[in-house]
Amino acid sequence: MAIPRLLVVDDDVETRGMMTQFLHQSGFIALPCDSEHSIRAQLDAGRVDLILLDVMLGDENGVEICERLRREQDVPVILVSALSADHHRMAGYQVGADDYIAKPFNPELLLARVRAVLHRAQRSASLVYRRSVSTFRFAGWSYDAKLDEVTSPQGYQVALSRKETALLKVLLANPHIPLTREEIATSLDVTGEGQGAEASGRAIDVLVGRLRGKIENDPKHPEMLRTERGTGYVFTADVQTEEAS
Repeated sequence: MAIPRLLVVDDDVETRGMMTQFLHQSGFIALPCDSEHSIRAQLDAGRVDLILLDVMLGDENGVEICERLRREQDVPVILVSALSADHHRMAGYQVGADDYIAKPFNPELLLARVRAVLHRAQRSASLVYRRSVSTFRFAGWSYDAKLDEVTSPQGYQVALSRKETALLKVLLANPHIPLTREEIATSLDVTGEGQGAEASGRAIDVLVGRLRGKIENDPKHPEMLRTERGTGYVFTADVQTEEAS
């Protein structure tokens, strides 16, 4: 597994050095930056997995930098600032920041937040359907990704809606991995329909119920698409894949 590469962006030499050293000691590659120009130089030079971006960078504004980066990059950004009022935090989230940490902070808290954001980013990437795979086989079933067809062990086709198919793709790409409702909703873009977290969670529950009704022998006692208590759902069937030719 690649060691995560982080950018530590702060115009204060002492703070930048302290954070960089701490992250190095915690197992990351931490690269110091002091401006938008240096951020872009690092992005052009190679992979960057996360940016720790100070809001007050001398003549530059970290929130504005985040907004510009977000138009071009998917790299996660954590804003770091002495400005901790709610409206400052909201300004950061509104331009696409993944998290917002107020100074002064406990280094261990910073480390926990960095790991959490990296974990979410990695899980989101893993949820993306692998387009090179043409056929998935599971528990006697098959899903042909080219034709978008699901075939039962008995050989008949089962019609799935667009969202049911999208849910099945997510599950087939992540067998035996407990997925939260939030992760599933994000991968299906349910949260982009103007729903809050609670409403999108209920939408996922309904969608899971519909899919169970079509692929489970007994939807009330599912064997493949099981509820993971305290988490969400897990697809327990082994999945074999065939690559597209």
